[in-house]
Amino acid sequence: MTRSVTAPPPEPSPSGTDARTALGWMHTARFLTTAAQLHQLPAVEVPEIAFVGRSNAGKSTCINTLTQQKQLAFASKKPGRTQHINLFALGRQGSTDAVLADLPGYGYAAVSRSDKVRWQQVMVNYLVSRTSLTGIVLLCDPRLGLTELDEALLEVVRPRVEQGLKFLVLLTKADKLTRSEQARALSIARLQAGGGEVKMFSALKKQGVEETAQLLWHWAHAEPASPASADADPAASPVPEAGAD
Repeated sequence: MTRSVTAPPPEPSPSGTDARTALGWMHTARFLTTAAQLHQLPAVEVPEIAFVGRSNAGKSTCINTLTQQKQLAFASKKPGRTQHINLFALGRQGSTDAVLADLPGYGYAAVSRSDKVRWQQVMVNYLVSRTSLTGIVLLCDPRLGLTELDEALLEVVRPRVEQGLKFLVLLTKADKLTRSEQARALSIARLQAGGGEVKMFSALKKQGVEETAQLLWHWAHAEPASPASADADPAASPVPEAGAD
């Protein structure tokens, strides 16, 4: 039987917060649970923010940098072997006001086709039906841009984004680009993001770390809206191939 995560008593929430407060909040992240199937996830009554992206896009590094913890999110040494959804609780000790979900990386070929298909369906079902899902952070290497697999994921979540689901494309490894290359990557990604926000991010140079922490804090503490419905048929949705970060 899965346990539920319940929100603490409501408190007045400001429309924004400073970077220090947001980073301090991110630092409270702690492991909650891991699940190989959707039904194994606990019911969550607080905002849930999912991190998704191709293998080697820097997802684990991004989560660890935002939370200022070296090994909170784990990157498998064998790409394609990490096939679990990992949840992390955020908030004061003994209280949870948001949850981060780390989804398996996709696009790696080191697993069998049957495993890929199984995980493809788990990811689609999660993205279209998880009622606590409040926002999605799609990590992308700007040197590659949004690939066909990223576009497939965008198609899966587009109906929910149109209904109010928060969405951010985070262009990782920004330190590997010049200023002009970053500007070009931002422009292209904004055209492809379907109305979502786009930010540059570098764990090495700490570029975009404060801004991203503030944005996620705002997502988690904004006035609640009516849950987005999931009208899409998961079985009919295109889906990226699952692998590892």
